[in-house]
Amino acid sequence: MASVSITKTPSAVDEKLPPVKLVLAGAQHLLAMYASIAAAPLVLAVALGLPQEQVIYLLAVTALTSGAATILQSVGVWNIGARLPIVQGTTFTAVAPMILIGGQWGLPAIFGSVMAAGLFTFLAARHFSKVLFLFPPVVTGTTITAIGISLVPIAVNWMNGGDQSVTAISVPNLLLSVATLAIILVVSRVFAGFMGRIAVLLGLVLGTLLALPFGMVDFSGVRDASVFELPAPFAFGLPTFHVSAILAMVLVMLITMVETTSDVLAIGDITGEKVDEKRVAATLRADGLSTLVGGIFNSFPFTAYAQNVGLIRLSGVKSRWAIAAAGGLLVLMGLFPKISAVVAAIPMPVLGGAAMVLFGGVAAVGIGILGKADLNNPGNLLIVSVSLGLAMIPVSKPGIFGNFPASLQIVMDNSIVLACLGAIILNLIFNVVGKKGTAAEAPVPERIHSGDPVRS
Repeated sequence: MASVSITKTPSAVDEKLPPVKLVLAGAQHLLAMYASIAAAPLVLAVALGLPQEQVIYLLAVTALTSGAATILQSVGVWNIGARLPIVQGTTFTAVAPMILIGGQWGLPAIFGSVMAAGLFTFLAARHFSKVLFLFPPVVTGTTITAIGISLVPIAVNWMNGGDQSVTAISVPNLLLSVATLAIILVVSRVFAGFMGRIAVLLGLVLGTLLALPFGMVDFSGVRDASVFELPAPFAFGLPTFHVSAILAMVLVMLITMVETTSDVLAIGDITGEKVDEKRVAATLRADGLSTLVGGIFNSFPFTAYAQNVGLIRLSGVKSRWAIAAAGGLLVLMGLFPKISAVVAAIPMPVLGGAAMVLFGGVAAVGIGILGKADLNNPGNLLIVSVSLGLAMIPVSKPGIFGNFPASLQIVMDNSIVLACLGAIILNLIFNVVGKKGTAAEAPVPERIHSGDPVRS
Protein backbone atom coordinates (compact mmCIF):
# COMPACT_ATOMS: atom_id res chain seq x y z
CA MET A 1 0.00 0.00 0.00
CA ALA A 2 1.48 3.29 -1.11
CA SER A 3 2.11 5.83 1.62
CA VAL A 4 0.45 9.19 1.30
CA SER A 5 2.50 12.22 2.28
CA ILE A 6 0.66 15.14 3.77
CA THR A 7 2.18 18.55 3.14
CA LYS A 8 1.31 21.17 5.71
CA THR A 9 0.12 24.36 4.10
CA PRO A 10 2.15 27.31 5.42
CA SER A 11 0.12 29.92 7.23
CA ALA A 12 -0.38 33.40 5.84
CA VAL A 13 1.80 34.71 8.68
CA ASP A 14 4.81 32.70 7.45
CA GLU A 15 4.27 33.49 3.75
CA LYS A 16 7.49 34.63 2.07
CA LEU A 17 6.67 37.08 -0.69
CA PRO A 18 8.89 37.63 -3.74
CA PRO A 19 11.61 40.25 -3.01
CA VAL A 20 9.96 43.16 -4.87
CA LYS A 21 6.55 42.56 -3.32
CA LEU A 22 8.19 42.11 0.08
CA VAL A 23 9.92 45.49 -0.12
CA LEU A 24 6.78 47.26 -1.39
CA ALA A 25 4.62 45.75 1.37
CA GLY A 26 7.25 46.75 3.93
CA ALA A 27 7.50 50.27 2.51
CA GLN A 28 3.74 50.66 2.81
CA HIS A 29 3.90 49.85 6.52
CA LEU A 30 6.87 52.17 6.98
CA LEU A 31 5.09 55.14 5.40
CA ALA A 32 1.95 54.43 7.41
CA MET A 33 3.87 54.55 10.70
CA TYR A 34 6.69 57.05 10.19
CA ALA A 35 4.80 60.18 11.24
CA SER A 36 3.89 58.50 14.53
CA ILE A 37 7.49 57.41 15.10
CA ALA A 38 8.81 60.92 14.45
CA ALA A 39 6.16 62.63 16.61
CA ALA A 40 7.62 61.63 19.99
CA PRO A 41 11.19 62.91 19.45
CA LEU A 42 9.95 66.07 17.71
CA VAL A 43 7.56 67.05 20.51
CA LEU A 44 10.18 66.25 23.16
CA ALA A 45 12.83 68.26 21.33
CA VAL A 46 10.58 71.31 21.00
CA ALA A 47 9.51 71.14 24.66
CA LEU A 48 13.10 70.88 25.93
CA GLY A 49 14.54 73.35 23.41
CA LEU A 50 17.08 70.92 21.95
CA PRO A 51 19.41 72.16 19.17
CA GLN A 52 18.85 71.08 15.56
CA GLU A 53 21.68 68.53 15.45
CA GLN A 54 20.26 66.72 18.48
CA VAL A 55 16.80 66.69 16.90
CA ILE A 56 18.19 65.07 13.75
CA TYR A 57 20.06 62.52 15.85
CA LEU A 58 16.93 61.63 17.83
CA LEU A 59 14.91 61.16 14.63
CA ALA A 60 17.57 58.88 13.15
CA VAL A 61 18.07 56.76 16.26
CA THR A 62 14.31 56.45 16.78
CA ALA A 63 13.90 55.07 13.26
CA LEU A 64 16.82 52.67 13.76
CA THR A 65 15.63 51.31 17.10
CA SER A 66 12.00 51.09 15.93
CA GLY A 67 13.21 49.01 13.00
CA ALA A 68 15.23 46.71 15.24
CA ALA A 69 12.26 46.36 17.62
CA THR A 70 9.95 45.52 14.71
CA ILE A 71 12.32 42.83 13.43
CA LEU A 72 12.62 41.34 16.92
CA GLN A 73 8.84 41.27 17.34
CA SER A 74 8.03 39.78 13.92
CA VAL A 75 10.93 37.32 13.55
CA GLY A 76 11.43 36.41 17.20
CA VAL A 77 14.40 35.11 19.17
CA TRP A 78 14.01 32.35 21.80
CA ASN A 79 10.91 33.28 23.84
CA ILE A 80 11.09 36.92 22.79
CA GLY A 81 8.85 38.24 20.04
CA ALA A 82 5.33 37.37 18.89
CA ARG A 83 6.41 36.00 15.49
CA LEU A 84 3.36 37.80 14.12
CA PRO A 85 3.03 40.81 11.77
CA ILE A 86 3.35 43.44 14.49
CA VAL A 87 4.97 46.82 13.91
CA GLN A 88 6.80 48.40 16.85
CA GLY A 89 7.19 52.14 17.32
CA THR A 90 7.63 54.79 19.95
CA THR A 91 4.64 55.37 22.21
CA PHE A 92 3.32 58.92 22.50
CA THR A 93 2.09 58.07 26.01
CA ALA A 94 5.67 58.52 27.21
CA VAL A 95 6.10 62.06 25.89
CA ALA A 96 4.45 64.02 28.75
CA PRO A 97 6.37 62.29 31.57
CA MET A 98 9.59 62.47 29.54
CA ILE A 99 9.19 66.24 29.22
CA LEU A 100 8.69 66.52 32.99
CA ILE A 101 11.69 64.28 33.71
CA GLY A 102 13.90 66.09 31.19
CA GLY A 103 12.94 69.50 32.54
CA GLN A 104 13.93 68.49 36.07
CA TRP A 105 16.93 66.19 35.62
CA GLY A 106 17.93 66.39 31.95
CA LEU A 107 18.17 63.87 29.11
CA PRO A 108 20.30 61.29 31.02
CA ALA A 109 17.44 60.87 33.51
CA ILE A 110 14.96 60.31 30.68
CA PHE A 111 16.96 57.48 29.18
CA GLY A 112 17.78 56.02 32.59
CA SER A 113 14.07 55.77 33.39
CA VAL A 114 13.38 54.28 29.95
CA MET A 115 16.01 51.58 30.54
CA ALA A 116 14.62 50.73 33.98
CA ALA A 117 11.03 50.60 32.67
CA GLY A 118 12.14 48.35 29.82
CA LEU A 119 13.76 45.93 32.26
CA PHE A 120 10.59 45.96 34.39
CA THR A 121 8.43 45.13 31.33
CA PHE A 122 10.72 42.27 30.30
CA LEU A 123 10.61 40.72 33.78
CA ALA A 124 6.87 41.33 34.27
CA ALA A 125 5.80 39.96 30.86
CA ARG A 126 5.10 36.41 32.04
CA HIS A 127 3.07 37.60 35.02
CA PHE A 128 1.05 40.09 32.95
CA SER A 129 0.15 37.38 30.44
CA LYS A 130 -1.53 35.44 33.25
CA VAL A 131 -4.38 37.97 33.28
CA LEU A 132 -5.35 37.22 29.70
CA PHE A 133 -8.76 36.16 31.03
CA LEU A 134 -9.43 39.89 31.50
CA PHE A 135 -9.51 40.30 27.70
CA PRO A 136 -12.55 38.45 26.30
CA PRO A 137 -13.92 39.74 22.96
CA VAL A 138 -16.18 42.33 24.61
CA VAL A 139 -13.13 43.93 26.30
CA THR A 140 -10.67 43.53 23.43
CA GLY A 141 -13.17 44.69 20.81
CA THR A 142 -14.10 47.74 22.86
CA THR A 143 -10.44 48.65 23.45
CA ILE A 144 -9.44 48.27 19.78
CA THR A 145 -12.50 50.30 18.70
CA ALA A 146 -11.52 53.00 21.20
CA ILE A 147 -7.98 53.03 19.81
CA GLY A 148 -9.31 53.67 16.31
CA ILE A 149 -11.72 56.38 17.46
CA SER A 150 -9.06 58.14 19.54
CA LEU A 151 -6.65 58.18 16.57
CA VAL A 152 -9.08 59.91 14.19
CA PRO A 153 -8.42 63.42 15.64
CA ILE A 154 -4.73 62.86 14.84
CA ALA A 155 -5.63 62.12 11.22
CA VAL A 156 -7.75 65.29 11.10
CA ASN A 157 -4.85 67.32 12.48
CA TRP A 158 -2.52 65.89 9.81
CA MET A 159 -5.08 66.77 7.13
CA ASN A 160 -4.89 70.34 8.42
CA GLY A 161 -1.10 70.45 8.13
CA GLY A 162 -0.20 69.07 11.55
CA ASP A 163 -0.42 72.39 13.44
CA GLN A 164 -2.72 72.07 16.45
CA SER A 165 -3.08 75.86 16.74
CA VAL A 166 -4.72 76.13 13.30
CA THR A 167 -8.45 75.46 13.54
CA ALA A 168 -9.81 76.13 10.02
CA ILE A 169 -8.52 73.83 7.27
CA SER A 170 -7.14 75.45 4.12
CA VAL A 171 -8.59 74.52 0.73
CA PRO A 172 -5.25 73.17 -0.65
CA ASN A 173 -4.78 70.93 2.41
CA LEU A 174 -8.35 69.66 2.17
CA LEU A 175 -8.10 68.93 -1.55
CA LEU A 176 -4.77 67.13 -1.14
CA SER A 177 -6.11 64.99 1.71
CA VAL A 178 -9.27 64.12 -0.22
CA ALA A 179 -7.25 63.33 -3.35
CA THR A 180 -5.00 60.95 -1.40
CA LEU A 181 -8.01 59.26 0.17
CA ALA A 182 -9.68 58.99 -3.26
CA ILE A 183 -6.57 57.40 -4.79
CA ILE A 184 -6.50 54.74 -2.07
CA LEU A 185 -10.20 53.98 -2.53
CA VAL A 186 -9.99 53.84 -6.34
CA VAL A 187 -6.91 51.59 -6.34
CA SER A 188 -8.54 49.28 -3.77
CA ARG A 189 -11.73 49.09 -5.86
CA VAL A 190 -10.25 48.80 -9.36
CA PHE A 191 -7.16 46.67 -8.91
CA ALA A 192 -7.10 43.07 -7.76
CA GLY A 193 -4.14 41.14 -6.42
CA PHE A 194 -1.01 42.81 -5.12
CA MET A 195 -1.71 46.23 -6.67
CA GLY A 196 -4.85 46.48 -4.58
CA ARG A 197 -2.92 45.43 -1.50
CA ILE A 198 -0.49 48.35 -1.76
CA ALA A 199 -3.24 50.94 -2.24
CA VAL A 200 -2.05 52.97 0.76
CA LEU A 201 1.53 53.06 -0.53
CA LEU A 202 0.33 54.22 -3.96
CA GLY A 203 -1.89 56.84 -2.33
CA LEU A 204 1.03 58.27 -0.35
CA VAL A 205 3.36 58.33 -3.37
CA LEU A 206 0.84 59.75 -5.84
CA GLY A 207 -0.48 62.23 -3.27
CA THR A 208 3.05 63.54 -2.76
CA LEU A 209 3.53 63.85 -6.54
CA LEU A 210 0.28 65.82 -6.77
CA ALA A 211 1.58 68.23 -4.11
CA LEU A 212 4.88 68.90 -5.91
CA PRO A 213 3.63 71.48 -8.47
CA PHE A 214 2.00 73.49 -5.69
CA GLY A 215 5.16 73.81 -3.61
CA MET A 216 3.76 71.71 -0.77
CA VAL A 217 6.73 69.31 -0.65
CA ASP A 218 9.94 70.51 1.02
CA PHE A 219 13.06 68.50 0.12
CA SER A 220 15.50 70.92 1.77
CA GLY A 221 16.02 68.44 4.59
CA VAL A 222 17.40 65.91 2.10
CA ARG A 223 20.14 68.33 1.10
CA ASP A 224 21.08 69.13 4.69
CA ALA A 225 20.98 65.56 6.07
CA SER A 226 24.20 63.55 6.38
CA VAL A 227 24.71 60.49 4.19
CA PHE A 228 25.61 58.02 6.95
CA GLU A 229 25.52 58.22 10.73
CA LEU A 230 26.10 55.43 13.23
CA PRO A 231 24.24 56.00 16.53
CA ALA A 232 26.33 55.69 19.68
CA PRO A 233 25.15 54.46 23.09
CA PHE A 234 24.73 57.11 25.79
CA ALA A 235 25.22 59.93 23.28
CA PHE A 236 23.77 62.42 25.81
CA GLY A 237 25.85 61.16 28.72
CA LEU A 238 25.67 58.24 31.13
CA PRO A 239 22.11 57.59 32.36
CA THR A 240 20.97 58.72 35.78
CA PHE A 241 18.27 57.00 37.80
CA HIS A 242 15.63 58.73 39.93
CA VAL A 243 12.89 56.79 41.71
CA SER A 244 10.01 59.11 40.77
CA ALA A 245 11.14 59.22 37.13
CA ILE A 246 11.36 55.43 36.99
CA LEU A 247 7.92 55.00 38.57
CA ALA A 248 6.40 57.40 36.00
CA MET A 249 7.97 55.45 33.13
CA VAL A 250 6.90 52.11 34.61
CA LEU A 251 3.33 53.43 34.61
CA VAL A 252 3.77 54.32 30.94
CA MET A 253 4.94 50.79 30.20
CA LEU A 254 1.97 49.28 32.05
CA ILE A 255 -0.26 51.31 29.74
CA THR A 256 1.65 50.14 26.66
CA MET A 257 1.39 46.53 27.86
CA VAL A 258 -2.40 46.90 27.80
CA GLU A 259 -2.24 48.43 24.30
CA THR A 260 0.16 45.79 22.99
CA THR A 261 -1.93 42.95 24.45
CA SER A 262 -5.04 44.31 22.74
CA ASP A 263 -3.17 44.69 19.44
CA VAL A 264 -1.70 41.19 19.47
CA LEU A 265 -5.15 39.74 20.18
CA ALA A 266 -6.49 41.74 17.24
CA ILE A 267 -3.69 40.42 15.02
CA GLY A 268 -4.60 36.91 16.13
CA ASP A 269 -8.18 37.61 15.02
CA ILE A 270 -7.07 38.91 11.62
CA THR A 271 -4.53 36.19 10.85
CA GLY A 272 -6.27 33.22 12.48
CA GLU A 273 -3.18 32.55 14.61
CA LYS A 274 -3.39 31.23 18.16
CA VAL A 275 -2.74 33.91 20.76
CA ASP A 276 -2.33 32.44 24.24
CA GLU A 277 -0.47 33.33 27.43
CA LYS A 278 2.85 32.16 26.03
CA ARG A 279 2.56 34.31 22.93
CA VAL A 280 1.41 37.38 24.84
CA ALA A 281 4.37 36.99 27.21
CA ALA A 282 6.78 36.70 24.27
CA THR A 283 5.25 39.82 22.72
CA LEU A 284 5.64 41.84 25.92
CA ARG A 285 9.20 40.60 26.42
CA ALA A 286 10.04 42.07 23.00
CA ASP A 287 8.47 45.36 24.10
CA GLY A 288 10.58 45.35 27.24
CA LEU A 289 13.88 44.34 25.65
CA SER A 290 13.44 46.85 22.81
CA THR A 291 12.68 49.61 25.31
CA LEU A 292 15.73 48.68 27.42
CA VAL A 293 18.06 48.71 24.41
CA GLY A 294 16.33 51.82 23.06
CA GLY A 295 17.16 53.64 26.29
CA ILE A 296 20.82 52.70 25.87
CA PHE A 297 20.80 54.27 22.40
CA ASN A 298 18.77 57.32 23.51
CA SER A 299 15.41 56.23 22.12
CA PHE A 300 11.95 55.88 23.63
CA PRO A 301 9.58 53.21 24.97
CA PHE A 302 8.04 50.95 22.33
CA THR A 303 4.57 49.60 21.72
CA ALA A 304 2.64 47.85 18.94
CA TYR A 305 1.21 50.29 16.36
CA ALA A 306 -2.53 50.07 15.89
CA GLN A 307 -2.58 51.80 12.48
CA ASN A 308 -0.55 48.95 11.05
CA VAL A 309 -3.09 46.49 12.44
CA GLY A 310 -5.67 48.33 10.34
CA LEU A 311 -3.35 48.21 7.33
CA ILE A 312 -2.97 44.44 7.62
CA ARG A 313 -6.76 44.10 7.59
CA LEU A 314 -7.06 46.48 4.63
CA SER A 315 -4.24 45.06 2.50
CA GLY A 316 -4.72 41.39 3.31
CA VAL A 317 -0.93 40.96 3.50
CA LYS A 318 -0.49 39.02 6.74
CA SER A 319 3.14 37.92 6.33
CA ARG A 320 5.38 38.68 9.27
CA TRP A 321 8.27 38.85 6.81
CA ALA A 322 6.68 41.90 5.19
CA ILE A 323 6.73 43.52 8.63
CA ALA A 324 10.35 42.44 9.09
CA ALA A 325 11.08 44.13 5.76
CA ALA A 326 9.52 47.32 7.12
CA GLY A 327 11.82 46.99 10.12
CA GLY A 328 14.82 46.59 7.81
CA LEU A 329 13.86 49.74 5.91
CA LEU A 330 13.56 51.62 9.20
CA VAL A 331 17.06 50.50 10.17
CA LEU A 332 18.36 51.85 6.84
CA MET A 333 16.58 55.13 7.52
CA GLY A 334 18.32 55.34 10.87
CA LEU A 335 21.74 54.66 9.37
CA PHE A 336 21.24 56.86 6.29
CA PRO A 337 19.54 60.10 7.39
CA LYS A 338 18.99 61.25 3.80
CA ILE A 339 16.46 58.42 3.40
CA SER A 340 14.69 59.63 6.53
CA ALA A 341 14.61 63.13 5.08
CA VAL A 342 12.91 61.90 1.88
CA VAL A 343 10.19 60.10 3.86
CA ALA A 344 9.81 63.10 6.17
CA ALA A 345 9.11 65.29 3.12
CA ILE A 346 5.70 63.65 2.56
CA PRO A 347 3.17 66.47 3.17
CA MET A 348 1.08 66.14 6.31
CA PRO A 349 -2.24 66.42 4.39
CA VAL A 350 -1.20 63.38 2.34
CA LEU A 351 -0.52 61.45 5.54
CA GLY A 352 -3.84 62.67 6.92
CA GLY A 353 -5.80 61.35 3.96
CA ALA A 354 -4.16 57.94 4.27
CA ALA A 355 -4.55 57.95 8.06
CA MET A 356 -8.32 58.31 7.73
CA VAL A 357 -8.36 54.89 6.09
CA LEU A 358 -5.89 53.33 8.50
CA PHE A 359 -7.28 54.68 11.76
CA GLY A 360 -10.83 53.96 10.69
CA GLY A 361 -9.60 50.47 9.85
CA VAL A 362 -8.43 50.02 13.44
CA ALA A 363 -11.93 50.82 14.69
CA ALA A 364 -13.33 48.39 12.10
CA VAL A 365 -11.10 45.62 13.49
CA GLY A 366 -12.50 46.33 16.96
CA ILE A 367 -16.08 46.29 15.69
CA GLY A 368 -15.39 42.94 14.02
CA ILE A 369 -14.16 41.51 17.32
CA LEU A 370 -17.23 42.89 19.11
CA GLY A 371 -19.31 40.87 16.65
CA LYS A 372 -18.09 37.77 18.49
CA ALA A 373 -19.51 39.06 21.80
CA ASP A 374 -23.17 38.64 22.68
CA LEU A 375 -24.40 42.21 22.39
CA ASN A 376 -27.97 41.05 22.97
CA ASN A 377 -26.81 40.64 26.56
CA PRO A 378 -27.68 43.96 28.30
CA GLY A 379 -24.52 43.71 30.42
CA ASN A 380 -22.25 43.47 27.38
CA LEU A 381 -24.08 46.36 25.73
CA LEU A 382 -23.47 48.50 28.80
CA ILE A 383 -19.81 47.51 28.87
CA VAL A 384 -19.33 48.71 25.29
CA SER A 385 -21.40 51.90 25.55
CA VAL A 386 -19.95 53.15 28.84
CA SER A 387 -16.35 52.25 27.95
CA LEU A 388 -16.51 54.00 24.57
CA GLY A 389 -18.12 56.97 26.30
CA LEU A 390 -15.18 57.12 28.71
CA ALA A 391 -12.76 56.97 25.77
CA MET A 392 -14.38 60.03 24.22
CA ILE A 393 -13.83 62.25 27.28
CA PRO A 394 -10.19 63.25 26.62
CA VAL A 395 -10.82 63.19 22.85
CA SER A 396 -13.73 65.64 22.99
CA LYS A 397 -12.27 67.82 25.76
CA PRO A 398 -8.45 67.75 25.75
CA GLY A 399 -6.93 68.90 29.03
CA ILE A 400 -10.10 68.23 31.02
CA PHE A 401 -8.03 66.46 33.68
CA GLY A 402 -5.47 69.25 33.88
CA ASN A 403 -6.13 69.85 37.60
CA PHE A 404 -5.30 66.26 38.49
CA PRO A 405 -1.79 65.24 39.70
CA ALA A 406 0.63 64.58 36.84
CA SER A 407 0.79 60.86 37.67
CA LEU A 408 -2.98 60.57 37.29
CA GLN A 409 -3.06 62.66 34.13
CA ILE A 410 -0.91 60.03 32.40
CA VAL A 411 -3.80 57.60 32.89
CA MET A 412 -6.83 59.89 32.70
CA ASP A 413 -5.76 61.70 29.53
CA ASN A 414 -5.37 58.40 27.66
CA SER A 415 -8.54 57.33 25.85
CA ILE A 416 -7.26 53.81 25.36
CA VAL A 417 -6.55 53.29 29.06
CA LEU A 418 -9.94 54.69 30.09
CA ALA A 419 -11.74 52.42 27.63
CA CYS A 420 -9.73 49.35 28.56
CA LEU A 421 -9.95 49.81 32.32
CA GLY A 422 -13.66 50.61 32.04
CA ALA A 423 -14.31 47.51 29.94
CA ILE A 424 -12.27 45.24 32.25
CA ILE A 425 -13.97 46.47 35.44
CA LEU A 426 -17.47 46.38 33.95
CA ASN A 427 -16.86 42.93 32.48
CA LEU A 428 -15.87 41.67 35.92
CA ILE A 429 -19.02 43.22 37.42
CA PHE A 430 -21.46 41.96 34.79
CA ASN A 431 -19.91 38.70 33.61
CA VAL A 432 -17.68 37.37 36.41
CA VAL A 433 -18.67 38.46 39.92
CA GLY A 434 -21.57 36.40 41.21
CA LYS A 435 -21.32 33.91 38.34
CA LYS A 436 -20.17 30.33 38.72
CA GLY A 437 -16.46 30.22 39.37
CA THR A 438 -14.22 33.23 39.74
CA ALA A 439 -12.27 35.47 37.46
CA ALA A 440 -9.19 33.39 38.08
CA GLU A 441 -11.05 30.29 36.94
CA ALA A 442 -12.43 31.90 33.78
CA PRO A 443 -11.11 30.23 30.64
CA VAL A 444 -8.19 31.88 28.92
CA PRO A 445 -9.13 32.63 25.30
CA GLU A 446 -6.63 30.88 23.08
CA ARG A 447 -8.15 32.79 20.17
CA ILE A 448 -10.55 35.62 19.97
CA HIS A 449 -11.92 34.69 16.56
CA SER A 450 -14.64 32.26 15.70
CA GLY A 451 -12.38 29.74 14.02
CA ASP A 452 -12.21 30.73 10.37
CA PRO A 453 -9.24 32.84 9.30
CA VAL A 454 -10.17 36.19 7.80
CA ARG A 455 -10.10 35.99 4.02
CA SER A 456 -8.11 38.53 2.04
